[in-house]
Amino acid sequence: MIRTIAITEDQQLHTDLPLENLSEEGIMWYWVDFSEPTPSETQKLDTVFQFHPLAIEDCIHNLQRPKLDYYDEHTFFVMHALNAKTLEKEEVDLFNGDGYIVTYHKHVCPELEQVWNRLLRERSFKSWDEFHVLHQIFDKVVDNYFPIVYAIEDHINDIEDNTKELSMETLLEQLFDTRADLLSMRQTVHPMRDLMYRILSSHRLDGVRERKEYFSDIYDHLLKVSELIESNREMTQDIRDSYMSLNSHETNRTMQILTVISTIFMPLTFIVGVYGMNFAYMPELDEKYAYFVVLAIMFVIAIIMFLWFKRKGWFD
Repeated sequence: MIRTIAITEDQQLHTDLPLENLSEEGIMWYWVDFSEPTPSETQKLDTVFQFHPLAIEDCIHNLQRPKLDYYDEHTFFVMHALNAKTLEKEEVDLFNGDGYIVTYHKHVCPELEQVWNRLLRERSFKSWDEFHVLHQIFDKVVDNYFPIVYAIEDHINDIEDNTKELSMETLLEQLFDTRADLLSMRQTVHPMRDLMYRILSSHRLDGVRERKEYFSDIYDHLLKVSELIESNREMTQDIRDSYMSLNSHETNRTMQILTVISTIFMPLTFIVGVYGMNFAYMPELDEKYAYFVVLAIMFVIAIIMFLWFKRKGWFD
């Protein structure tokens, strides 16, 4: 689907104009959005707008790294939005030139829809131009990172508190899944942060320099998201280490109890083994109370060893 918004010199908004009419006199600037385009619609990037072939190739091939490319007649941006449900990266491509901005995306982008609908609701367009649209899209995409990071942080707190009393295996599985989500976000946010730094450092984007404080605010948000991701990764690592230490402690405790039991039974087993030998003559076997005496001796040995281990703190 291709849709258009055009702002005329008399501050009038026109929608869904044919692409061929966008270059008419009286149009101050325009925005063309390629939303889930068909192959024939994608061809218009070349036949109508005559964008650079390399930029068009980047649009066709999915998940390019966020970047900024300069061409003779336009500037090409690649940014990554995040799907709030699946945490998958969704590429949004932008062409920015003198008096126009063209957006291209193969998935429905809620952040871009917000900017589009906001522009349609505006009554005055004096503060709007192609760079203001560029700022708004970047701002909405970056702002969408925060709810995702906060949701992951809440999930980490639930894992740490374990209010549902889940097993350690289940908690560790959830913890590793959370670390994978944070790694995926890190691979999205860090390149976006580098891209915004390049935009702020550029001397070829006059519209950005005029709104430098606004784009700097987006960069600050990206820094904050990066810090949140790193702090949450450290938290998951601390929780993982704590669970592993607890598991190791419980294992050692079990081994300690088994060792005590085995040690107590060692002399008892020795006595049973001696009197279980099939010799023809063993003097003690003829005694009337020999059996009860041996049982008493074994009981006393077990009690003495139990008290000794308890005194040494093996049962604390």
